[in-house]
Amino acid sequence: MFKLTEFNYHGKTVFFRADLNSPVKNGKIISDARFRAVLPTVRYLLEHNAKVVVGTHQSKPYEEDYLTTEQHAEILSSLLGIEVKYVEDVFGKCAREAITSLKPGEILMLENLRFAAEETKQAPIEKCENTYFVRKLSPLIDYVVTDAFAAAHRSQPSLVGFARLKPMIPGFLMERELKALNKAYESEEKPKIYVLGGAKVEDSLRVAENVLRNGKADLILTGGLVGQIFTLAKGFDLGDANISFLEKRGLIKLIDWAEKILNEFYPYVRTPVDFAVEYKGERVEVDLLSDKKWIFDERPIMDIGSRTIEKYREILQEAAIIVANGPMGVFEIEEFAKGTVEVFKAIGESEAFSVVGGGHSIASIYKYNIKGISHISTGGGAMLAFFAGEELPLVEALKISYEKFKDAGKS
Repeated sequence: MFKLTEFNYHGKTVFFRADLNSPVKNGKIISDARFRAVLPTVRYLLEHNAKVVVGTHQSKPYEEDYLTTEQHAEILSSLLGIEVKYVEDVFGKCAREAITSLKPGEILMLENLRFAAEETKQAPIEKCENTYFVRKLSPLIDYVVTDAFAAAHRSQPSLVGFARLKPMIPGFLMERELKALNKAYESEEKPKIYVLGGAKVEDSLRVAENVLRNGKADLILTGGLVGQIFTLAKGFDLGDANISFLEKRGLIKLIDWAEKILNEFYPYVRTPVDFAVEYKGERVEVDLLSDKKWIFDERPIMDIGSRTIEKYREILQEAAIIVANGPMGVFEIEEFAKGTVEVFKAIGESEAFSVVGGGHSIASIYKYNIKGISHISTGGGAMLAFFAGEELPLVEALKISYEKFKDAGKS
């Protein structure tokens, strides 16, 4: 791939594809973590007198957090200390006029890219290349710089459509992400521990299967809904309340797959030995082998329990490499953040090279000021796809662009 520092950006128009998709509460963005992650790239471009056009998406149609990018422009403005202009358009006349009127060292935020229908679906690079989005904007752009690692597992016009039309260059964040993930995946150091939590059960099962089959993991620790599915696959009863919830999420069908993984790789997948629920307004921990399991019929599981936390901590202290994705429970509620916080603290306190990712994971790390993690990834789904051994369309697009333009000069 190209390197950001190889090009002269003076007076050039750069389409900077970031992923600033952020958590929202009551219509307001509540985390600037992804904004801070792209600052080194944005500052480099501005300091080298580029005309910077920022494109990002926020959520998807009909979701509560599907917003305009006006707030994104304001947050980026405050972090950079300069005005980030905002245009209420993606590739129409207003957007194109705003782009052409930019001066060197100025920056513009386009409207939420998913306000354009072409950006809401995935398509092969050839189709992305032929979209209105790419055809309207490519004549105005000299370079494409991307730090959108969190969307690297998607094939959409703004992500891959320019690859054969303009030099496409990874930003500092993209470069750092790929370096850290490759190090964790390819390292020969042992033991290599994966911690899989959160709600992306299907993605996590793909990761578990890939890393165990290819000798990339020595042990997998589970929590969140991933842990519940594996616990059910082991034959434990988690009660009516939890089974009903998993059925509504369409996750019960994944138990057979989890059981196959356990059959093939037992005992390399560990599951919680106790869980926490809310009962009479308090956190109550229930051991899987206790006579209190009737609570699971009435109360949903909210977190892993203290015995599980301690077992996981002991394992993590001995690790050489740790990869973690997703929380252990409903960390947004203070009394049920314990599992997530303690497991992430244990990762930070270990001497292992550690990679932790996922939007909820990042939020909890910053909220509780957890230190010592080697690399905090901005990507959840993209990180899971990487460790599942899947091809990332954005990474492939960067390689295609390099082959196309490597002999074209970089002035």
